[in-house]
Amino acid sequence: MTVFAPPKTYRVKSFGCQMNVYDGERMAELLSQQGIAPAPEGEQADLVVLNTCHIRERAVEKVYSDIGRISKDWRRNDGTAPLIAVAGCVAQAEGEEIMKRAPAVSLVVGPQAYHRLPAMLAQAIVGGRPVDTDMPAETKFDVLPARRKVGPSAFLTVQEGCDKVCTYCVVPYTRGAEISRPFSDLVAEAERLVDAGAREITLLGQNVNAWRDADGRSLEKLIEVLAAIPSLARIRYTTSHPNDMTGGLIAAHRDIEKLMPFLHLPVQAGNDRVLKAMNRSHSVDSYLRILDQARAARPDIALSGDFIVGFPGETDAEFEDTVRLVEQVGYAQCFSFKYSPRPGTPAATMDGQVPPAVMDERLQRLQAALQRSSLAFNQGSVGRRCQVLVDRRGRQEGQWLGKSPWLQSVHFTGDVAIGDLVEVELLEAGPNSLAGQLLHPAHA
Repeated sequence: MTVFAPPKTYRVKSFGCQMNVYDGERMAELLSQQGIAPAPEGEQADLVVLNTCHIRERAVEKVYSDIGRISKDWRRNDGTAPLIAVAGCVAQAEGEEIMKRAPAVSLVVGPQAYHRLPAMLAQAIVGGRPVDTDMPAETKFDVLPARRKVGPSAFLTVQEGCDKVCTYCVVPYTRGAEISRPFSDLVAEAERLVDAGAREITLLGQNVNAWRDADGRSLEKLIEVLAAIPSLARIRYTTSHPNDMTGGLIAAHRDIEKLMPFLHLPVQAGNDRVLKAMNRSHSVDSYLRILDQARAARPDIALSGDFIVGFPGETDAEFEDTVRLVEQVGYAQCFSFKYSPRPGTPAATMDGQVPPAVMDERLQRLQAALQRSSLAFNQGSVGRRCQVLVDRRGRQEGQWLGKSPWLQSVHFTGDVAIGDLVEVELLEAGPNSLAGQLLHPAHA
């Protein structure tokens, strides 16, 4: 049994999706509330929290590799190893197995139980090795501390879990069924985020547009109410599912000025047989109709999506359908991945598993098409004047970076500060960013 001194410093390392980023921030706030400080940059921490992602293949082995590296290399000045906590979706999926395989780990906590982190840490300090992967009825959001200081852009989780049960996905098993947070709680948290410094809020959920409250209000109503917060300048939401993309939400892009012209709507594949095998419950045609409606409501809307190549049984011709879809839509940005068999999912045991070399070649081709699409979208933005939310300094002297309404990264020089909304003319485009010229402060 290893007994530890109470940690004075911590570091949270989050992997994967924006939901994990949000969870990592909340765990950091919990630890700070206990008087534990974030470790200074470049210094080792007394407590390391690995906030893990389980979406990709070999995610579990990567966690064990990280544990071994940290326990060996992250020695503190007195020669002792830090406390190691494993959190997130790998923690949920593996649970006690992590404790068996990794003696260096002091505690394991799933994504629905991390509000219990301080109590678990107290157990770990005295030599206990607690594991909590429950999905309790008591919501973690009821006990998490208030946000005291955030950056100009902040995340707000409104919905968790997934009921769609795509055949390739572990989210229903690691995050549970779809649960929507109460309307009043979300409005109150958004107001606190704005008071803490947020100019932009991104609403998060595994299926964010599945959010509904007990009175039947849907996401567009929540956005409408949040838009009335005076100092909140921008609202975004991600990730959406085509089945929950309502006419009201599409209309909100036309009617609510603070809702940014950006829609991330994963399709995953461009062939109906593959979509059916994935249990996506939408077709290519129904997906394209949604995009047409979104563009009719907001002609300048930027479109984003997710794609999986090499799903079991995918033929060369079916993959070509996906490439054609990319070329037809004209995405502003996208995420693309090789299919990863996840233990316990139906797709992992399907016939027709695609060879790795074939997946590699398809992914390269798809990413080249997506990069061409992104570059074309950015080139089409040259000459526009738009507001940019400044979120960090650039690498060069006097350079600043921020986001356009279309979620493009824009760099420019000028006399501004982080959190300012400034007017910028977009002058030059690359596939991943644009160069701009500062015109004048908008309403800093």
